[in-house]
Amino acid sequence: MDLNKAMLIGRLTRDPEGRTTPQGTTVASFSVATNFVWVDANGQKQEKVEYHNIVAWRKLADICTQYLKKGSKVYIEGRLQTRDWEGQDGVKRYRTEVVADNMIMLDSKPRSDSSGSGYNQAPPPQAEAQPVIQVDQSPVEGTEIPEANAPTTSGSDDEIKVENIPF
Repeated sequence: MDLNKAMLIGRLTRDPEGRTTPQGTTVASFSVATNFVWVDANGQKQEKVEYHNIVAWRKLADICTQYLKKGSKVYIEGRLQTRDWEGQDGVKRYRTEVVADNMIMLDSKPRSDSSGSGYNQAPPPQAEAQPVIQVDQSPVEGTEIPEANAPTTSGSDDEIKVENIPF
């Protein structure tokens, strides 16, 4: 049994480039950067960036070219493929790429910003209030709930009560 599977989480280094083959099939190509961070023997933080060439076909290519922009955080799943060709100078060249089977956008909702990327690089400062789920934390006989674990309330009418949850 053989397995050829690649899974990446990283950021696009450029906008996807969409093309159509002579047979009418859509193809998109772009690259994703992934960071590897570690602490060396001297206690110094080290970082290495790897760049991965990505190719998407058909409907996935359409989605990538439409929604992904430089700087977008993305999950890519696919298989490794190496192509070879002879350059104009007569030298044989190789290119290894990930042929994408699946893509998940990991950024928050698109918005217009000054960077022109169309995506948030960080969550907005005034995030919407999340509803508070209150759980009946009445102590079991003979136990006490420490002050730090006491339920919190937001004082809003949007609170969700456990007895209203259907599961």
